[in-house]
Amino acid sequence: MINSREVVIVDAVRSATAKPNSRLSRFHVTDLLGNVLQSLFERNNVDPNSVDHVAGGCIAQVGEQANNVTRTAWLAAGLPLHVGASTTSTQCGSGQHANTWAHSLIGAGMADIVVVCGVESMSHVPMASQIPLDDNGHAYLGERYTDRYKEMYDPTNQLEGAERIASKWDLTREELDRFGVRSQNRAAVAWSEGRFDGQIIPFDIHGDGSEMHIQDEGLRDTTYEALANLKPIAGVGYFSEPAQYHTAGTASQLADASSALLVMSREKADELGLTPLARIVSSCLVGSDPALMLTGPIPATQKLLDDTGYSTDDIDIFEINEAFAAVVLAWAKEMEIEMDDRVNPNGGAIAIGHALGSTGPLLITKTVHELHRSNGKLGLISMCCGGGLGTGTIIERL
Repeated sequence: MINSREVVIVDAVRSATAKPNSRLSRFHVTDLLGNVLQSLFERNNVDPNSVDHVAGGCIAQVGEQANNVTRTAWLAAGLPLHVGASTTSTQCGSGQHANTWAHSLIGAGMADIVVVCGVESMSHVPMASQIPLDDNGHAYLGERYTDRYKEMYDPTNQLEGAERIASKWDLTREELDRFGVRSQNRAAVAWSEGRFDGQIIPFDIHGDGSEMHIQDEGLRDTTYEALANLKPIAGVGYFSEPAQYHTAGTASQLADASSALLVMSREKADELGLTPLARIVSSCLVGSDPALMLTGPIPATQKLLDDTGYSTDDIDIFEINEAFAAVVLAWAKEMEIEMDDRVNPNGGAIAIGHALGSTGPLLITKTVHELHRSNGKLGLISMCCGGGLGTGTIIERL
């Protein structure tokens, strides 16, 4: 969708990611997000009272993350109570869909300033916590897949979908392993060259300034030989056989993280004397085959290009979430895109981690800053989502 009013990103920030039960686990999820929200206003000459809406993404909305965690984090950070907030769940694309919501609100003239954010504390609220299970691993508050659904589609889960994608697109274990090494190597180079400088919000681990969390924690020395020796992930749920293609080295790492964008109309940015980093050109949410589950970036990319008239040659940076190696490699094959420096240039979730609801704004943050670093013009960000969905955004550097 291309809105009538120009919508711009004034700032884009994130926490560094952390492994579950590690450096960020001491923070309640409302502080994990609230600290980033506070910092967003400390960095910019914008009165939080002027914000029209806060749009957040979070997947496991139970426990600490229940009851509209975006609103709770906003209030806990001491930000104005009259500002409304919502928390969307579009599975892994939740945070990116929150940005689509902001794009729509501002483009339609229903808001001038929207804060977009995302959070997931996988230390405190593990993946799938919102799906209660019985002793056999089955949901006991009603099965997720009814007989009527099964007549239409084969039930699956994310890892099984990734395995089916690898098979359908004739991807080999070697290709997946080499992609896993690529992600780690590119993230290591990005950190060594300071490419993430300016986008990371430090977290004071002990509250006394003695130790700050300022670097993504999932990076590790990786070789192809080491990944080739890893055993496939042991099973993909109760629907299918054990994995054949993917290992821990070619799947996204679980993480704790938060992220935020300051989004507004171009007119409002000019009125406030702010210099935007980028404009949002187009946004989308599309459906994809639920039996393959994770092919959403393919139709999302196609829709974004169709809506804007751009071709793949026009895009300087592609940021495709590395839920599993097969997701990105199948997308590249289908879109006929070479796996060159344009694709995930600074590594992705295999190296940095995937903190679910926070990943959408995190990927947009990475892309905005990388466009400025590399002097690129256009960036395309897309994510696969559980249930067979794809989120997408095109941004243009300003």
